[in-house]
Amino acid sequence: MSLVKLSIKGISYSQTQNGAYALILNEVDGERKLPIVIGAFEAQSIAIALEKEIRPPRPLTHDLFKNFADRFDIVVKQVIIHKLVDGVFYSSIICERDKIEEIIDARTSDAIALALRFNAPIFTYKNILDKAGIYLKNNPLDSDKDSQEIDDILSNPETFGQEESNQSGEIYSKHSLQELNELLDQAVEHEDYEKAAKIRDEISKR
Repeated sequence: MSLVKLSIKGISYSQTQNGAYALILNEVDGERKLPIVIGAFEAQSIAIALEKEIRPPRPLTHDLFKNFADRFDIVVKQVIIHKLVDGVFYSSIICERDKIEEIIDARTSDAIALALRFNAPIFTYKNILDKAGIYLKNNPLDSDKDSQEIDDILSNPETFGQEESNQSGEIYSKHSLQELNELLDQAVEHEDYEKAAKIRDEISKR
């Protein structure tokens, strides 16, 4: 079976279904999207890994795993989403140490969180993408019409932080650059990474 490379498109969540998140993966050489339901902790861990400028004051679980692996010269080579059963995705982490390759079973959300930290590619099999992939013409995190197509995955998916982000943008626009940097440091210190990301976006605009 042929492998298809995937990239991370974004994260969508539902305000009506508490704790429900969907990770949207994108076919690199195509237009299909693969939505995968993940937990709140994994969603936060993946979001932090995507936000390169935000560094937690203490290592999260996946950061700890990365530090542990680095200390013992273990490298994550790639992640493969290899099975789909009753709506649940199963993944394998391909590791290498001393030129010996090992395959470790993992939850897909954990596997992707680690792949980001090791800069490892993410793959799935073509038959899984044929079965679970969906076509979204636009960015699924920007279009209400496209969000409707993810409705089978999450109940009333909402654009990730869009409304709150717009409100926050108006609030943070009143602060000076120095104040924004101080607020960013405070948000990271208190491990409020969602707030830190919004402040970082405002700083980037300046």
